[in-house]
Amino acid sequence: MLVLVAVAALVPLLGPSAALHGTGEAAAPGAGGIGLLRMVLFAALCVQLGGVFEGWLARRVPGAPQEPSPRSWALFAAGAGCVAALGLASVASTGNLVPQRLSDMDVGGLYQTRDGAVALLEFNAFLVAGLCARSRRPATQVLPLAAVIAAEALRAHPTTEDAPLVGSALTLVHLTCAALWAGGLLHVLRRIRLWRRTAPTAGAALLGLYARVAVVLLAAITATGLWSTLRRMPPSTVLDQLATTAYGRTLLAKVLLVAVVTALALTARRRLRRSADRCSAYVPARAEVAVLGLVVAVSALLTALPLPIRW
Repeated sequence: MLVLVAVAALVPLLGPSAALHGTGEAAAPGAGGIGLLRMVLFAALCVQLGGVFEGWLARRVPGAPQEPSPRSWALFAAGAGCVAALGLASVASTGNLVPQRLSDMDVGGLYQTRDGAVALLEFNAFLVAGLCARSRRPATQVLPLAAVIAAEALRAHPTTEDAPLVGSALTLVHLTCAALWAGGLLHVLRRIRLWRRTAPTAGAALLGLYARVAVVLLAAITATGLWSTLRRMPPSTVLDQLATTAYGRTLLAKVLLVAVVTALALTARRRLRRSADRCSAYVPARAEVAVLGLVVAVSALLTALPLPIRW
């Protein structure tokens, strides 16, 4: 797990220079650091939202044992999200430059910039989500997490672009489904690990229930991702920009990773249906969640790279 986390962290740190090589484009200052912060923020969102989603699924498994339950990671994820949001706020306070000292940051001016207001909203939302996770109704953390997703959707589509609300709506659906897909599978596998000896049938049923929902999530992710790509890159220029722009190259890498994830998901689903040992589906499912971690890292890198020019 530590090796996977380290590899994922290297993607946004080293990715900008590799993606920009030979394109003639220039990255924003501190693109690697910004990509790393966004990766932490996206990962925190996946862990928290996925935990609520998995709990909802587990309660719908017939004959599922109430105990044991995996230890909640929501509070740790909320803390990581707060730290990432503060880091992004510090960058926004210096005019999207990497601060070298405290005097470089204009904390009072954060509310006057779009990126600053978004970062502060995300910090407050993660803080509230952490408090909700410790309350008697942990499912209420969905509301502040929805605010984080909405803030990211608005940040990704400034008012200067054509039909920004359409782009924000697409990102809202795309990010929500992606967080449920990645975070939900992570927590499903954690619970299955606890149930494997005491309730193996319930564990397989839980993975099967998740797989049925994941099909809908994948369809929504594919549709919104394709639509968003065509908004960024017109159909006549997509193939060219996938090879000649940093954004296109990173998007192509993300598509290939999602294709690998889809193949692993189909393998796990086939084993659940046809294999005599339904527990054999856990192997491709564990590989799937590992590759999904790389998808999150590449998605964070994508947000730190310059957008392609519409030809």
